[in-house]
Amino acid sequence: MSGSTTPLPSSDRLPILDVLRGFALMGILIMNMPGFSYSGWHESDGSHYWPGALDQLAEEVRDTLFSGKFNSLFSVLFGLGFTIQFTRMQQADPQHADSLYLRRLLVLFVVGVLHACLFWTGDVLHVYAVLGMVLLFGLRRVSDRGLLLLMAGCIVYPLVASLLRVAYVSKEFTAARVAQGKAFAATADLAYGSGGFLDAVHENLRNMAHDYGDLYALWGTFGWYVSMALTMMLGVLAGRRRWAQRIPELMPRIRRLTWVMLIVGMALSAVAQMIWQAHRVPGPSLIKTVAGLCYNLSRPMVMVFYVLLIVQLFQNDVLKPLFRPFALAGRMPLTNYLMQTLICTALFYHWGLGLWAQVGPALGLVLSLAIFFGVQVPLTWWWLQTHERGPMEALWARLTYGRQPVRAVAAPVAHP
Repeated sequence: MSGSTTPLPSSDRLPILDVLRGFALMGILIMNMPGFSYSGWHESDGSHYWPGALDQLAEEVRDTLFSGKFNSLFSVLFGLGFTIQFTRMQQADPQHADSLYLRRLLVLFVVGVLHACLFWTGDVLHVYAVLGMVLLFGLRRVSDRGLLLLMAGCIVYPLVASLLRVAYVSKEFTAARVAQGKAFAATADLAYGSGGFLDAVHENLRNMAHDYGDLYALWGTFGWYVSMALTMMLGVLAGRRRWAQRIPELMPRIRRLTWVMLIVGMALSAVAQMIWQAHRVPGPSLIKTVAGLCYNLSRPMVMVFYVLLIVQLFQNDVLKPLFRPFALAGRMPLTNYLMQTLICTALFYHWGLGLWAQVGPALGLVLSLAIFFGVQVPLTWWWLQTHERGPMEALWARLTYGRQPVRAVAAPVAHP
């Protein structure tokens, strides 16, 4: 294998991408906090698990501003990173580029499956790995026009799926699914709230088997893959057209598009949340189909607004220091993503501090920010003082390239 086929050196990184990765990590922690701290199955009957006014306000703010936007951003960055990394591999070693990137994806898939089965079923790494294989063996050969058509299909699919549910899902079937959800809530409380580590693992395996083994649940899981594929293909387009490298040239368009994404995207997100809050009775309906359409359109639009706003602010040298915490966290995305699970399961599960079902949405929002800025950013700064990349990034590179690529950092990383 060519000696030039190695991980991307820190000197070749685009700082704005590290900032966006860090920002995505913060938002992902905010959205994942409910899944770490209590069972969402409790709300399968449409009830509010946290009925307090402050908690419900926090839920609405969280779902309007964060829901779906930050995993979409992470998938965009994955698609963009795929384009950059794979192009570099092809230039360095065209004969082995496919097999090398496949190995990279397989390592990510194994890490994701272990993460989901042993620690937390909300893992997204295995999803990215599977979609990365679709990119590697199929979509990378599709033209930009073809990608745009596929992206349009990813937007239409959830609407069609929702209409099919309205047409064919009966009240009896809905009642049975609600009962199943309540049963999962009870076993989750036992496993995570009062069980040991092995009990939690057993419950994780039950949830994974349900998501991928139950046909109706698998339909929903497939829809999740479709949503991630939409924004991942957007990232591929961004990589092909070198948008990240052409920011100064594109700035006039960026300014105009920012306002469109803000106004339309936020309006759609707010409408979706209002409809869902007003129609919490379980089961599909036409009004919920409208809410789903609004939500699925708002996800990429609000995400793009965040990206464009950060890109503009990052061009101002006076404001750049404000983004340093995000840039630091974004240099260790895999490590920090997995660290969030380690910290939160240790806080909430019975084998840790046992705070399961004791932290509502309002406190969870505050706790998310405290963990990110008070724990993850300082730990990342400390680690990068003496290492070029995070420990999981180094392991991923070692398992991909077959050698230890980590080098000492020549100059210390500035304190956040």
